[in-house]
Formats: sequence, C-alpha cells, structure tokens
Amino acid sequence: MRQLLLIPDPRPLDERLGRGFFRDAPKEPGVYLMKDAAGQVLYVGKARNLQQRLRNYRIANPDRMPRRHLRLLRSVARIDIEVCPSESAAFEREASLLRSLRPKYNRAGVWPGKPRFFLWRRWEESVEMTVAEAPREGWQQSASMGSNAFRLHRTLAPLLWLAMHHEHGAAEVPAGWFGRHVPNTVAIQCGDMAGTITLALAGLFKESPNSLGLWLESRFATRNHPFDRALIAAGLETLAEFAPRV
Repeated sequence: MRQLLLIPDPRPLDERLGRGFFRDAPKEPGVYLMKDAAGQVLYVGKARNLQQRLRNYRIANPDRMPRRHLRLLRSVARIDIEVCPSESAAFEREASLLRSLRPKYNRAGVWPGKPRFFLWRRWEESVEMTVAEAPREGWQQSASMGSNAFRLHRTLAPLLWLAMHHEHGAAEVPAGWFGRHVPNTVAIQCGDMAGTITLALAGLFKESPNSLGLWLESRFATRNHPFDRALIAAGLETLAEFAPRV
C-alpha cells in the first residue's frame, strides 16, 4: 500500500503570494525577479513558459531541495514578472539583469561573459561556420552575441546540412548535430549554392533578417516524413528568434 503523506510539504510562496499568483502567471517567455520584503532582488531567472517555471517553486521539500534553495524560498516576499517577445529575448534580458543586479542567490551569469561571435565564410564550394571570441580575417561575422552565438551555430548546422542533402533524412544528420555536440567549426558542401547561402547569412544580421529562413523553408518544402518535419520546424522556429535582434 502506498504510504499516506501525513505531513504535507511546505508551500511558503503559496502562503505569501497566494495560489492565484501561480495560476494567473503568463505562459509566455520572460524573466522573473524574486525579491525580499525590503525589495532587494534575491534571484533572477528566465523561462520559455513563465507559469510552468514558477510553479516549480511552490513546494519547498526539505528532503529533496538544497539548503540554499530552501533559504531563497523562505526569503522571497514578492516575484516581479517581465514578459518577453521570445525565449532568446528573455535570455538576453536575464543576462543584462544578472550583470547589473548581481543577485545574492544567482551564481552563473553574474559577471560579464566572454564575447562570442558567429562567423561564416565561403570556401570554394563549401560554407564554413564557427564561433570565436574575436573576429577572424577572411570571415564574415555577427555582432558579439555571447552564448547565443553557440545557439545559432547549433541551430544552423543541421538545418543547412539537411537543406543540401535532399536524399537524406534527419536521422542521417551527423551524430550529435541535433543537440549540443555540433563541432565548433563545420564545413558543409553547398556546390553552386555557396554564394547564395553566404549572402543569406549576411542578411540575417543586416538588411534581410528573414531571407535565410525563407530560403531554408523552400528547400524543405518536399519533406514529408513527420520526424523530419518536426525537427526542421523546431530549428526554423529557433532561427526566427534571431531576426528581430538585427
């Protein structure tokens, strides 16, 4: 028989903020600032879905949570929410707040990170892409993007590979490319399309932010396998988040 829970887990934020706060929290991307009774910011976080993320703070189980986490929940008197237009915008807003506020309970991101640039170039019939801490001679580059440069690199590598390999499905993309294991520098054979692709990459950061996404969509128009379509749709959705920042 399942053991009955005789003593329910503490819910300090339910008591202070009310259950309605979590029920009515927006489901959009954004950042949240946890503050103490004096208005001091204790912790800054981001979320793709604010409501879902904030609900994780309702239960303060002393047997499963680190003491630092429990101390934070006991100290929070209010939570301020800022809705952002996209997950990447929330990421940037969180990074800015962490550097300016340096909250007591945040560890990562409090100090400015290293500059990161997304770089690309045409090399004969290939397009090469990489992430570097400084510009390189002979390469085109984005503005400094921080860790978002890695995110863009991980998004573009499998999309471009699939766009140039119509005969292969998403399951045949090089191992790890639909994840966090894309090599820091990739070279993709593009034939006579190499010039078109490098121009579209430049447009992403300049005058034509949607040109690359539209070109990729045209290359994927005949893809019908549900697995391929799902992975491609997710990649194109992530790529679209970078367009508003130009």
